Amino acid sequence: MGLLVLEDTPTRAVLVLPDNPAHHNHVGGPHAGALFTLGESASGAIVLSSFGHTLERATPLAVQSAIQYRRLAMGTVTATATLGTPAEEVLQILDDGGRPNFDVDIELTTQDERICATMQVTWTLRPNRPGRASVPGMPTT
Repeated sequence: MGLLVLEDTPTRAVLVLPDNPAHHNHVGGPHAGALFTLGESASGAIVLSSFGHTLERATPLAVQSAIQYRRLAMGTVTATATLGTPAEEVLQILDDGGRPNFDVDIELTTQDERICATMQVTWTLRPNRPGRASVPGMPTT
């Protein structure tokens, strides 16, 4: 899809979907599926930035998502993702032996900074079973 990462930190992820006619829908803007992919990718970027250091003990998984298309998007679209729950609170649940669920909120904007869609992805950190790595090839503990 040619997504560009402009910012990727534990507090914010910003990704861009460049304007590409191959991704256009019947009205000439980015297809709804392309916009969803942009938003979900931004949510995954912030999750990995915030919780990537826990991969040896927990696997991040998207649990559910919702998107609201608010206006027609034309041209380049930017997705900005933020954590809905502070990372420290999520990690405390994991440290206490739980399986935390948390939301990532995403705003998709056009080049003129108008909101074209909003999205929310709920994630979990599934504790790994002993002897099973969350990423193939990663050493187990």
